[in-house]
Amino acid sequence: MSRPEGLAAYFAVTAAYWAFMLTDGALRMLVLLHFNTLGFSPIQLAYLFVLYEIAGVVTNLSAGWIAARFGLTSTLYAGLALQVVALLALSMLDPGWTVAASVVFVMLVQGLSGVAKDLAKMSSKSAVKLLAPTEGAGLFRWVALLTGSKNAVKGLGFLLGAGALGLIGFVPSVLSMAAILAVILVVLLFRMPSGLPTGKKGAKFKEVFSKNRNVNWLSLARVFLFGARDVWFVVGIPIYFYSVLSDGTPEGNRAAFFMVGTFMALWIILYGAVQASAPKLLRARERSEAEIVAGARFWVGLLFFVPLVLAALAWLAATPALWLTICVVIGLLAFGALFALNSSLHSYLILAFTSSERVTMDVGFYYMANAAGRLLGTVLSGLSYQLGGLPLCLGIAALMIALSWLSIGNLSAKTVSRD
Repeated sequence: MSRPEGLAAYFAVTAAYWAFMLTDGALRMLVLLHFNTLGFSPIQLAYLFVLYEIAGVVTNLSAGWIAARFGLTSTLYAGLALQVVALLALSMLDPGWTVAASVVFVMLVQGLSGVAKDLAKMSSKSAVKLLAPTEGAGLFRWVALLTGSKNAVKGLGFLLGAGALGLIGFVPSVLSMAAILAVILVVLLFRMPSGLPTGKKGAKFKEVFSKNRNVNWLSLARVFLFGARDVWFVVGIPIYFYSVLSDGTPEGNRAAFFMVGTFMALWIILYGAVQASAPKLLRARERSEAEIVAGARFWVGLLFFVPLVLAALAWLAATPALWLTICVVIGLLAFGALFALNSSLHSYLILAFTSSERVTMDVGFYYMANAAGRLLGTVLSGLSYQLGGLPLCLGIAALMIALSWLSIGNLSAKTVSRD
C-alpha cells in the first residue's frame, strides 16, 4: 500500500524521535552518574527519576486524547519543545544548593522531561498503525523496527551521556543537547511533510479508558514487565558497577563513568537489535494469531528464571566479587535479549488488538501502563538496593515477571487482527 506523503511524514516523525531518544538516554546517565559523585544515596537517586515516571503515567493517559483531538504532529512539536526547556532548566542547577533543594529541582525538571518524552513517543508509535503495510506481517515488522531502532539509539545516548560527563562536564553536555533539539524542532515546524491525521474535534477524554479485555490485560502485563527491568536497571546495577569499578579518584571516577555507560549502552543496543529482529526470530510470517499470543506467554515464562538465578548467586556471594560481576554481566545480557522479545511481542499485540479509530487512545493507555511499571521499578530500585543490595533488586524483578506471566495468561487470540 503506497502512501508517499504519509510515509514521508512518518519518517520525519521517526527521525525526530530518534534524536529525542538519544538525548533522553544521555540525560539519564548524566543525572545518575553526576549526582552519584555528589554523594546522593540510592534512594535519593531514585527520587530524581520518580516524577519523570509519574509524569509518564499522566501524560500517556492524556496524550492519546491530545493526539486524537489535535493531531499527531502537535504532540511531537510539544514534546521536543518541552525537552529543550527541561535541558535548559537543568543547566541552571546551582552546586551551592542543599541536597533537598537539588533533589526537588531535578525531580521537577525530570518530570517535565518525562512529559516531553511521552508526547513525542505518541506521535511515532501511533503512526505505525496508520501507515504500516497490511500484508506479510507488515505491522509486526514495522513495530519491531521502530522500537528496536529507538532503543539502540537510546543505548548510544547512555554512552554519549557518560562520555560527555567525563569529557566536557554536566552543564556543557545538557546545553549542547538543548541546542541540537531546538534546531530539529525549528526544521520540523517549517518542513514537516503532510500525511498524518490532524485530529478530530469530537474526541472525548473518557474514551482513553479501553473496554477491550485484551488491551487491559496486556497493559497490566506491561506494568510488571517494565517494573521487573527498572527495579535493577535504574539504580541498582549502575551503582553496583560503579562501586566495583571506581577507586574514588577523579581518574577512577572518569574510567568508571565510561565503563558503566558502555555496559548500559551495550545492553540497550542489544535489546534494540533483538527487538528489531523479533519478527524474523519468532517467524511471525508463519504463525497464527493464537501462536503469537502463546509465544508471549512462553517467552515471559522463560525470562523469569534469569533474575531468579542471578538473585541466588548475588545472595550466595554476599559481597561484590569478580566471578559475581562476570555472572551478572552475562546474565543481564541474556535478560536483555529475552526481555526484547517480550517487549516486541507486546508492542505488536497492542496495535493488533486496537483499531485505527482508537489507536492513539489505546496506545496512550498501554504506554500509561508502561510508565506505571517504570515508576514502580524506579521506586523499588533505590529502596531495594538500599535495604537488600543487588540480591533484593533481582529477587523483586523475578517476582514481577511472574506477575506479568499471570497477566499474559488471560489474553485471548480471538480479537487479534493481523496487519
